[in-house]
Amino acid sequence: MAENVEISFTCIPLRSVGRFDPPLDATEQQRRLSAELHRAVDTHGAHNAFFLCNGKCVFRFTNHESLGMVRFAFYGTVLTDADDRKTIGSDLRIELQSETCPWLTAAAVAWLKETAEQAVRVEFDHYIAAGDVEMTIDRLRQLEAELEAKGGFLGMGL
Repeated sequence: MAENVEISFTCIPLRSVGRFDPPLDATEQQRRLSAELHRAVDTHGAHNAFFLCNGKCVFRFTNHESLGMVRFAFYGTVLTDADDRKTIGSDLRIELQSETCPWLTAAAVAWLKETAEQAVRVEFDHYIAAGDVEMTIDRLRQLEAELEAKGGFLGMGL
C-alpha cells in the first residue's frame, strides 16, 4: 500500500545560485526556472532559502488504486531558521494536477492546497534531517575556506 501523502521535489539552495541569466540556448523551461530563481532571491534573499521545483504532492483517500487520489504540482521557496535546521516558512505555488475523486469540491481543493503546503514543510524538515542540506552547506564552507586561503582568488590560478 502506498503512503497517504507522497511528496517529491528537487531542491536548489538559493545561496548556491551565482547567476540568473539563462544561457543563450536555454529552453523555455530553463528560462522560466531562471526567472523564478531570480524572483525568489529578490523576494526572500539567498540565505536560509531553498527553491523547490519539480514538486509533486499526492494524497490518497481510499484503499483503491484508481479511486480517491488528488495530485498537486508545486514550486517555490522554503525558508529555514538561521542554522538551516528547521523549516520556518514557505512561499509555494501549488496547482491541482489531477484527481480521481468524483466527490471533490472546490472548497476541498482549497483546503488540500493549504494542507499540501504544510505537508511540504514537514517533508522538508525530513530532507534536512537526512543531511542533504548539511552536505550542501559543507560544500559551501569548503569553498569559502579555499577562497580565504587563496586570498579571494578561487579558481583564477593566482
